[in-house]
Amino acid sequence: MYDDHYGLNGRPFQLTPDPKFWFDTATHKKAMAYLGYGISQGEGFIVITGDPGAGKTTLVGHLTKTIDTEQLHLITIVTTQIEAEDLLHMVASGLGIESEGMVKAHLLAAIERGLHAEARQGRRTLLIVDEAQALPVASLEELRMLSNFQSGGYPLLQIFLLGQPEFRAVLQGHDRLEQLRQRVIAMHHLAPMDPNEVEAYLIHRLSVVGWRGRPRFSTEAIAAMHRWSRGIPRMVNQIAGRVMLHGSIEEIDAFTGADVEAVIEDLENDMNPVP
Repeated sequence: MYDDHYGLNGRPFQLTPDPKFWFDTATHKKAMAYLGYGISQGEGFIVITGDPGAGKTTLVGHLTKTIDTEQLHLITIVTTQIEAEDLLHMVASGLGIESEGMVKAHLLAAIERGLHAEARQGRRTLLIVDEAQALPVASLEELRMLSNFQSGGYPLLQIFLLGQPEFRAVLQGHDRLEQLRQRVIAMHHLAPMDPNEVEAYLIHRLSVVGWRGRPRFSTEAIAAMHRWSRGIPRMVNQIAGRVMLHGSIEEIDAFTGADVEAVIEDLENDMNPVP
């Protein structure tokens, strides 16, 4: 609705992650630098954490667009309390292995053969595990064991773990994960946006869908949006989308702090309905 009103060719503030809206905040730029370093090393674990909505999934989407698939074979898993053996079956599937009914010993052997097959084609394998905080410790241990597979002294598998902040506590709080901790070669926590990044973020996303200066946001409006969203990208999208919907209904082309505060009041009433 508001995209038509403001002459846009798409929705700039959708809540679903979309790599085409990638925006280099300071923390995301640092995360990509760590990822680039980690992938260049070709071994061990890379760990990225962040609050829900901080942009972890968008980061993965951006990363996969920059990777040369001639050199890296990607396997992506989104976890939901996956037990160790089920996780192995998912890795096998990512290598094109039909593993149904295999006992664990045969499953591990099949995965190793699959990794060697990729290596013979000149590709390393990168396993990306999203929502890693949901993994049981036994599953994390199984991942550590998979990282042992080598060919000629070179690791066949590198693992990228994304999780919410509590994942750090999991990594640091279990004696069983000491060997995994020793193999983490890069770790970064995605911080919220600073107040001065929110305006550039809004303009960037609007520009991707054809924005030509309408609507505009005052300094006070942006400050109110940052205060409500705490600088978390998904929440910035949520408030910005509602502000623009409000603007299309009220025919507002220049948002003030009062406009945003009115929308925030509506949002909070929606979230806390009166019985």
